[in-house]
Amino acid sequence: MKSTNFSTPSAELDARVTRFGLRVAAGLTERNAALPHDVSERLRFAREQALARAAKARAASIAVVGSAAPAAVQVGSTLALNGGPRGAGGNGLWAKLGSALPLVLLLAGLLLMQRGQVNEQIAAAAEVDTALLSDNLPPAAFSDPGFAEFLRDGEE
Repeated sequence: MKSTNFSTPSAELDARVTRFGLRVAAGLTERNAALPHDVSERLRFAREQALARAAKARAASIAVVGSAAPAAVQVGSTLALNGGPRGAGGNGLWAKLGSALPLVLLLAGLLLMQRGQVNEQIAAAAEVDTALLSDNLPPAAFSDPGFAEFLRDGEE
């Protein structure tokens, strides 16, 4: 009886994975000839997209490690430059400005709201002052505690 050892070396595991991948690829290639033309074209297109995504993921992992040079990868008939047409994942000046735009608009809205509230308070105070100055009241009425209550009730 053979004992099973679950701790296989990394090189042996890589070789097994590679052999399995080659067998699967050979089986798919063998059956590819029997497929209709439209199915094989859709598969070709999906394969090119998958390769482009894999290249983009590899380029992103290389960029994280510290490589500053953009990686150019030829995939089928397209050329992927480290994240697509914008290069470097689209982290250019326009992307940064576009991400800061909502914050700028929020701050502008808050400032306009504050200015509107201040203008409302000024208008209310001017209305009360106009009413007081245009009315015939004795000076003692201004020091009366009930007069302040009367003014508060008049604002509501």
